[in-house]
Amino acid sequence: MKTKIIFSTAVLACAVLLFNSCSSMPEKAKPVEHFQVNRYLGTWYEIARFDFRFERNLDNTSAQYQLDENGNVLVLNSGYNFIKKKWSKANGLAKFRGAKNVAALKVSFFGPFYGGYNVVALDENYQYALIAGNDLDYLWILSRKKSIPDEVKANYLKIAKEIGYDTSKLIWVKHDRNDNPYLNEN
Repeated sequence: MKTKIIFSTAVLACAVLLFNSCSSMPEKAKPVEHFQVNRYLGTWYEIARFDFRFERNLDNTSAQYQLDENGNVLVLNSGYNFIKKKWSKANGLAKFRGAKNVAALKVSFFGPFYGGYNVVALDENYQYALIAGNDLDYLWILSRKKSIPDEVKANYLKIAKEIGYDTSKLIWVKHDRNDNPYLNEN
């Protein structure tokens, strides 16, 4: 019995280490340097994303970022589930994987399990962002407004393709509601 407990603990520890070590980014992606986290804080609207189970059936999605007392980024993601006809939210924590002026972070919504959050394109005014996950299954286009100019969209799609993303899989998010109870617009 004692051997089983030790073995189970070791397997769990290895799984946590493996998952956390995989929280990097796709091979051809490069995070933004000279990143200023204070300019990145606030509300962002999700313009497009790859479908994955945690955001399935959500539209009107947004993310809000603020710093905690340790310099980590508190994350509040929210969206409207158009199947269940209700708003949902998820709280997370993002930490820099290295220097705080490089936009390579890891984010967790489930305790010790982290995934990559890498800002790979960002305009000089911090209005539009292209986010790469830890692999080619996760991609987001964000904007401070509920839409994005065509030239920014075209540029971000080009960058994503160069990294290796199949941009034909993007879901273009609808923003037709203004009653998000979790949205704190400053």
